[in-house]
Amino acid sequence: MNGRGLVRRAGGDSLDRPFINTVPPMLFSRRLVLAGLLAGAAMPAAAASVAPPEGASASGKAMPQPPAQAARPVGPPPFPVPEEPPLELQDYAEARRQFRTHLLKFGPAPEAAPPLGTPAGARKVLYRGGAAQELELIAWIGEGKPSRAPKPAVLFLHGGNATGDGHWQLVMPYVEAGFIVMLPSFRGENGQAGNYSGFYDETSDALAAADYLLAQPGVDPGRLFIAGHSNGGTLAILAAMTRRFRAAVPISAGVDAWRYFGRYREEIRFDRTDPREFVMRSSVCFGRSLKCPTLLLRGTEERPFDRNHQLMVDRARSAGISIDHSLLPGTHNGVVPGAVAESIRFFRAHGA
Repeated sequence: MNGRGLVRRAGGDSLDRPFINTVPPMLFSRRLVLAGLLAGAAMPAAAASVAPPEGASASGKAMPQPPAQAARPVGPPPFPVPEEPPLELQDYAEARRQFRTHLLKFGPAPEAAPPLGTPAGARKVLYRGGAAQELELIAWIGEGKPSRAPKPAVLFLHGGNATGDGHWQLVMPYVEAGFIVMLPSFRGENGQAGNYSGFYDETSDALAAADYLLAQPGVDPGRLFIAGHSNGGTLAILAAMTRRFRAAVPISAGVDAWRYFGRYREEIRFDRTDPREFVMRSSVCFGRSLKCPTLLLRGTEERPFDRNHQLMVDRARSAGISIDHSLLPGTHNGVVPGAVAESIRFFRAHGA
């Protein structure tokens, strides 16, 4: 452990999922979970239909408890899994230009949530999501105190498959630290247009949000940073492999689509018989494509960094990319406030 309470560690063999744990059924506010005040409490996975998460909505309002969810699949996944994710030598940005995901199921994001309002301290905006800017999606922006000088900016990608006020509370430290921050929602979330794809088209939304943030008055175009938690951390890595940010801090991110969709099979909307669909959602395959200094963070009380996280780190380093991975005290949700604080330190060390 170093002087800031970080523990260096690699290893383990699993991938974590946002807001999921095995705890007795209970009612609680998702806002509290997102704020880290109920670290260790969790929600069951939402089915690909529109079953609400246990005990709460993304807005933080208590909801009736739904019927118990089925246990995670225990048999082998219904698709081939490589012993080691393949190394792709093609740059991820170029690979994305040549690939289009083939969806076989169409519908909203797996987590049901109410329409988005405007939390305190945020400015609600509409940005054009998707590779062709085909969708109009909601985002929240916080600018903080006015400044004559341009400010650094952070694009923060939320965890889970819906957006809520609690996510905004988590990013307020960026505003207080002098950053302009944008928290975008994604296709199919909170009753918005678009079909959930499972990380691929959502990465296009994240990239479009980055362009929107860069165009905001007062943003220093040379100091655009990216961070995200859980599913948002996964997207942050893929986005940082597609375009250049000043630095990236993915928190509790997954790097291996085979593992994720092996556990959450109900979220597969694409053609699972096509191995390329998995490759294009797996940052471990494109470690050499990272385009900025990157710090992977994870909680000491959640599933540890696994061998494919280490493989991605090794592949990135082989291409001369500055990347590290560290553990911070906390559970999958409880780690977020500390990780946001650590990301601010990392961003300042890289020119914020």
